[in-house]
This record gives sequence, C-alpha cells and structure tokens, in this order.
Amino acid sequence: MVVPYKDQSKGKKEQVANMFNAISPQYDFLNHLLSGGIDIIWRKKAIKLLQNKGIKTILDIATGTGDFAIEALKINPEKIVGVDISEGMLSFGNEKIKKMGLEKTIQLQKGDSEKLPFSDNSFDAVIVSFGVRNFENLQKGLSDMFRVTKPGGYCLVLEFSNPRKFPMKQLYTIYSKYCLPFLGKMISKDPSAYTYLPESVKAFPDGPEFIHIFKSVGYSETNWIPMTGGICSIYIGQKLK
Repeated sequence: MVVPYKDQSKGKKEQVANMFNAISPQYDFLNHLLSGGIDIIWRKKAIKLLQNKGIKTILDIATGTGDFAIEALKINPEKIVGVDISEGMLSFGNEKIKKMGLEKTIQLQKGDSEKLPFSDNSFDAVIVSFGVRNFENLQKGLSDMFRVTKPGGYCLVLEFSNPRKFPMKQLYTIYSKYCLPFLGKMISKDPSAYTYLPESVKAFPDGPEFIHIFKSVGYSETNWIPMTGGICSIYIGQKLK
C-alpha cells in the first residue's frame, strides 16, 4: 500500500488526513499550478455528464476545499453535502464557500469516505474528484458510496490515471518523477505529499481495472472516459432501480 509517510507506522487514512492538513494552505494554488489549470476543465467536463438527469441532492466525497462541489452548482441541485477527513482542507473550503455566499446550498462536514454518516439511498448523485486514490480500502469506499446513492442515481469519479500511449506516457513519467515532487516541495514545504501523488497514481487500478471494481460494488451502465492523453479519467456509473 502506498502511503505519504513511509517512516510512520500510522495507517493510510490517518497519514492522508495529516498530509492534507499540512498542505491545505497551498492546496488550491498548487492544484492549478501543477496541472497548468487543466484541472478546472476536467471538473467542468465531468459535471456536464450529470446535466439533465434530475439531480437534486449531491454528496461530494473527499471534498477538500470544495472546488468540485462548487462546480456541481452548474446542474442546479437543491443541496450539496461535502465530506472530508481533513479539518485543514474543510476550514479553507468553508471559508471559500462563505465568501461566495453559498452556505445555503453547500454544506461541508468532516466524514470518513469508507464509513459515511448518511442513511441508505440518500443522494441522487455521489461525486468525487481526485479522492478515491487516497482511500485506505477502495472497494469498501466505493461500496459505501453505492449504499448512499438513491436507486436510479449516479456516481461520478474524476481521478488521475496513467497515460498508456506515446508520447504522453513518456512525458508524464518525466513530469511526475522529477518536476512534480520538486515544485511541490518548493511551494508546499512537504516533500512527501508530492512524492506520494505520482506514486499513488502509478499504483492505482485505473481504466478497465477501476471499472471492474466499480461494477463489483453494484454500479451499472459504467463508462470510462480518458482525458488529456490519459493523465486523468472520468468514470460514471448508475445504481439501477
């Protein structure tokens, strides 16, 4: 199992929470810088897949500072709940939402993605951007997401993936191995966080492997959409009635 801090005996979940607490002040800036701003386009494309599906309630898993939840407002839901295990990220997210005057629609709270504090069949859509890679137990996390999805509802996952074709595969390998850790260390002052990122992407069961796990927890009508040469992928599935 890939963890942020290899010299610690703590579990992945606790290490991930500590890592995001540490980098939360620079998280938004680094996100946009290290992706060249493409992460904003990825979120927009992902949320568009949920348009015109009658979605009124949304759960945003691993919400961080709330960027995906804010983007989800484009489909006019009545309520969005965001959960995250990092209090540092939630603090910045709540501050952002308050400044934008969105408190009535978006509510952020601390929560474990593998043990969600919601009843069965609670949300029309469950979404997550760049979060499932950090689950301690991927199958358990996806299973609980399925549990809280309403029959007929959707699950939307946006996650980094490994490019499979030349030249993006070679370019991404160089960028993730050398540039990403260097820039992350310089700006966030936490070298482990941006060494962990490419390591966790490399180890993540992306593409067809993720779709297999996605289906195994119960989602149907699944689809995998690689973007930007396979650097990132969108996965969508439905909980049939």
